[in-house]
Amino acid sequence: MSVLARLLSGSLAPHRKRPLQQVGGLCFRINDAGEPDVLLITTRETKRWTIPKGWPIAGLSQHKSAKQEAWEEAGVKGKVRIKPFGSFIYDKVLPNGDAVPADVQVHLIKVRETRSIFPERGQRELAWVSASEASRRVGEPGLKKLFAKLARRYSTV
Repeated sequence: MSVLARLLSGSLAPHRKRPLQQVGGLCFRINDAGEPDVLLITTRETKRWTIPKGWPIAGLSQHKSAKQEAWEEAGVKGKVRIKPFGSFIYDKVLPNGDAVPADVQVHLIKVRETRSIFPERGQRELAWVSASEASRRVGEPGLKKLFAKLARRYSTV
């Protein structure tokens, strides 16, 4: 039984001391100015801006799970880094309304192509924005730090 299923069934207390583990993909491409643009998506329920993320997929490594989430939620294909780029914590709101802390292990995904047809098409908004604009749109401080880290990595100054 998955962690989410156990939470919903009540067999796992929603007030855990340790956050639940998720994986995410920080999808980016380099623009004509040599700076990274970041792909943001909205969540299905609250419509807040974030990156593709979700529960680890059984049988897949963390980085391949992140790549799969990026495909399903945003229709992107690209090269994923095996080593995590960082992490951030946010409150995951479950279908029953409970909120639990989730620690998202984030992997960089350099996007090579985008597809217009993908599993969650029509369920989310997508936006390519600069790292600084991405920081303004998201609420999680740890995710904002990852955007700044990405911008520094590709800084030409």
